[in-house]
Amino acid sequence: MNSVLNQGHEEGPVARAIEKQTAKLPSDTYLWAAVGAMGVSLALQCLRQKHISLFIGQWAAPFLLMGIYNKIVKVEGHD
Repeated sequence: MNSVLNQGHEEGPVARAIEKQTAKLPSDTYLWAAVGAMGVSLALQCLRQKHISLFIGQWAAPFLLMGIYNKIVKVEGHD
């Protein structure tokens, strides 16, 4: 079915290499990375390190997005 949907569209070598490596990681890795970033951000806020806290806190969303991408690749497959 994927071949029908992806006619004429292929992943580049970089995307294929990334997918191959990230498929080895459990999906929980990305969730825990996001929770960890939020925890570190909270700790830094408590230590009155506002700027670095905001920087680290913004990592949570990209980690979650990478987890979603990883899950989609595992479920749907790739080229």
